[in-house]
Amino acid sequence: MFGRGVRDSHYCLVVVAAGLAVLLSLSSNLRAQEIRKPLVARESTPPDLAGVVESENRMRPIVMRFMADSRDLMRIYAIPASSERLERLAQFYTDWKAALQKLDFESLNVDARIDYILLSTKLDYELFQLENYKTKLDAALPLLPFAGPIINLMESRRRFEPLEPRIAAEAVDGIAKLIEEKQGELQKTREAGELEVSLETAMLATQTARELSGTLSDWFTYYDGYDPMFTWWVETPFADASATLEGYMKWLEETFETGADVERPVVGIPAGREFLVTELEAAFIPYTPEEIIAIGEAEYAWCINELKKASNELGYGDDWLKALEYVKTLHVEPGAQPQAVADMAFEAVNFLRDNDLITVDQLAVDSWNLEMMSLERQKFNPFFTGGADIDVSFPTDEMDHAGKLMSMRGNNIHFARATVHHELIPGHHMQFYTIPRNNSHRGWTFGTPFWSEGWALHWEMLLWDLGFPQTPENRIGMLFWRIHRAARIIFSFKFHLGLMTAQECIDMLIEGVGHEPSNAEAEVRRSFESHYNPIYQAAYMIGGLQFRALHRELVDSGRMSNREFHDAVLRNSVMPVEMVRAALTNQVLPRDFKSVWKFYGEVEVPAK
Repeated sequence: MFGRGVRDSHYCLVVVAAGLAVLLSLSSNLRAQEIRKPLVARESTPPDLAGVVESENRMRPIVMRFMADSRDLMRIYAIPASSERLERLAQFYTDWKAALQKLDFESLNVDARIDYILLSTKLDYELFQLENYKTKLDAALPLLPFAGPIINLMESRRRFEPLEPRIAAEAVDGIAKLIEEKQGELQKTREAGELEVSLETAMLATQTARELSGTLSDWFTYYDGYDPMFTWWVETPFADASATLEGYMKWLEETFETGADVERPVVGIPAGREFLVTELEAAFIPYTPEEIIAIGEAEYAWCINELKKASNELGYGDDWLKALEYVKTLHVEPGAQPQAVADMAFEAVNFLRDNDLITVDQLAVDSWNLEMMSLERQKFNPFFTGGADIDVSFPTDEMDHAGKLMSMRGNNIHFARATVHHELIPGHHMQFYTIPRNNSHRGWTFGTPFWSEGWALHWEMLLWDLGFPQTPENRIGMLFWRIHRAARIIFSFKFHLGLMTAQECIDMLIEGVGHEPSNAEAEVRRSFESHYNPIYQAAYMIGGLQFRALHRELVDSGRMSNREFHDAVLRNSVMPVEMVRAALTNQVLPRDFKSVWKFYGEVEVPAK
């Protein structure tokens, strides 16, 4: 499983050069052998197929039809900025809404009603997103006069319309001229101090220009070499247009500071309250943005109290940040991180099985892999990420000395121990393993971070309750991530409401959570400059709190065992957690169902 890491020449050099690393690696290997032995034999039985029967959910084939139609439509209409695509998708979603209304909803069973409501909600949400994108695109298109000609070339090819190479050459030559004219016009406006373009519009224009550059290249490659006359006519104009477009994209990035490689402070675009409300409604979260912040602040306060307890145990009194600094020094040596992660992964699996918390197939244990993150990825992801596999952060030989120390401190043993089970088993790897095997029509259609990230957070909370962290160092490691997720709620929602700047978000992570400065900046940059949904960062803890409330309702009450509960959640697959609750409690939902589950109780918002 870790053959590549062991064979890596850099790893070998480090091991040879550092005697301490050798000793740590050897002891780590011994621990891994002790842990792996029982994992090979336990539960290695043939799969139980008794539950694999044809579903009585009449909506399942309908959802699968929608998924297939949607996938093909996206494949055909692949240019985001195409007006034809926007119109076709809007009509598609509208037609599906009309078709859904004709179904006999009252004859549907519980599972089918859940899928009906989810699909209906998704259609409304997709229409909202289309309109929102169209409004923003309309503002950006004046910066992209070449968009129409490039889109027309590709869509004409897609419709198999006859191509006249000479006319195509003129069209491509015209693209270069349009770009030159627009850049000259904007440069004059800029020099006069009259260039007024919002950051949001500039970022979308830069992104769309890059997409269109790829579209033009794909169009040219399709004909080049297969049609000799095409190459004769179009090769030179295409090269000129491509170079001109590349220069224009760089000019846009430098002028508006929108490039990924531009050294600049973190920027971002607040989504606004209305957008947050719409996103929460689509995720079946019946709280206002202000109430979500209040929940985050309450959870943050709980974490501070627990951190002080652990800090006192370590002899640092209430100064939990000093205790946190001590825990950061407890990292493995260079080269030893992959084996340490393996130890932690198998430790978690043993704990789950020993406490009968969830069914863990041996194939699930055997089927994950590990990759070490590159330096570039760590700029945006300073910690572990996961899914089917786990991607691990740790210093690379390209980092400067300070960067190496910071990376080791930020990915120390106790932080990592709390991350591994989040990313692998019972967290994200477990989800990726089960989705194709259980109600997969939901898994690829109704995805929501409140389920995916919330599930992993629920396990962090449950393992805490069950005593998985046995030392104060362990507890501080888990609490670091828990307070981090509470802070994510606060800073992300306050940023999108215009109540915090990006720099204030960074400062909060450093001073109020204990992040390393570069890690804090990377976290905020990833939150606001990547393609994350504005409520994604809050979904970790909010989704975890939803699962926690549902666990109290069904497991703590004695209605289900831990194993029954967790297996049932995965069996129902991906969907908003309130819909998971409906499935597990056999709720008969009405056609016009709206979110009502106050999983955190009534929330009081402090007066301003």
